[in-house]
Amino acid sequence: MANMLLVVSSNLTHLWSELWQSLSSLISFSSTILQTQTKMVATSTNEVPSIANYDRKSEVKTFDDTKEGVKGLVDAGITKVPRIFHLPVDQYPINNTCDSEPTKTQLRIPVIDLEGLEYDYNPTKRKEIVAKVGEASETWGFFQIANHDIPVDVLEEIKNGVRGFFEQDTEVKKEHYTRDRFRPVIYNSNFDLYSAPATNWRDTFLCNMAPNPPKPEDLPQVCRDILVEYSKHVMKLGKLLFELLSEALGLKPSHLNDMDCSLGLQILGHYYPPCPQPELTLGTSKHADNDFITVLLQDHIGGLQVLHQNNWIDVLPVPGALVVNIGDLLQLISNDRFRSVQHRVLANRSDPRVSVASFFSTGFLALPRIYGPIKELLSEDNLPKYRETTLKDFNAHFHNKGLDGTSALTHFKL
Repeated sequence: MANMLLVVSSNLTHLWSELWQSLSSLISFSSTILQTQTKMVATSTNEVPSIANYDRKSEVKTFDDTKEGVKGLVDAGITKVPRIFHLPVDQYPINNTCDSEPTKTQLRIPVIDLEGLEYDYNPTKRKEIVAKVGEASETWGFFQIANHDIPVDVLEEIKNGVRGFFEQDTEVKKEHYTRDRFRPVIYNSNFDLYSAPATNWRDTFLCNMAPNPPKPEDLPQVCRDILVEYSKHVMKLGKLLFELLSEALGLKPSHLNDMDCSLGLQILGHYYPPCPQPELTLGTSKHADNDFITVLLQDHIGGLQVLHQNNWIDVLPVPGALVVNIGDLLQLISNDRFRSVQHRVLANRSDPRVSVASFFSTGFLALPRIYGPIKELLSEDNLPKYRETTLKDFNAHFHNKGLDGTSALTHFKL
């Protein structure tokens, strides 16, 4: 009896061993199948934007025809970002290899205090400020300025005016919706809507305020008076900034103003509605500005980032301060002494973001003046790096190119 039990036990042990090996093989096979299916699903997900039933051109036109912009989508209660706004997967802000949290928290663009410039008897103070402006323009291409003499109540009123424009009755706002660049006020969503690979989560209105300002009655009633007042303040500030930049280049203070760098002014009001899926899109794609300088007023929301040493650096809002950045045209005429750097705006899911950008350029006018590297800056060791161009031709190239992430300056390099 004992021998029989021993034999049975031995057989059961052998049988259990075979069953376990079979079960292990089955588990391994199932795992392989699951991994293969997962890869297929992932591949299919990544290829969604290119499927046959996605007609981007048609969807873009449908969006444009509403004349309600991105805010119209949000007002309609959407919970998912439409495909026309989707970035390629490798360009999602959360997947961008340029993002570096430790660096973003450590680096800050310079904040320059302009207090004391109004006193002619303090040349030392002016030299200090000129040196700071020059260093920031050469290394960052961006800086913030405090004590710039534009009253805080004016800054608040222009932000409220821009917000009021976008949040007013939709039918009233639609009266300004156009893609005609010759209109006194141009309101639309994305100037490069029909050419950009991905639509930005942003609506904008634009007014050409100098040298030929529009009639007051042509400006939006909700922000008419403050647009005129703010433009006067910014024009005065712009002339001062061009003086400081001229001196930083080793030129006489009036040099850049004499070149008509401060002649033209465009005011752009940007509105970035809350986004239900900010990880899929951007408020503004990576780009550099097509002007001499930009003076930017941003609200408290934040989201502006500058590409510095291959890292995206937050431009944190400073109460009462203005952001100044070097544009492509100033990089061109300074022969790369000053840098026009790429920047972007992140979408956010919490609150609307408002900003007011003041562009100094006459690229919207057919003026004959030719611009190239400033001759006083050139030498045998510093030969011209760009060919000459009119501002209109430069502007046309920029708009045809759109915000595609590339530099407009490349087209004009020698």
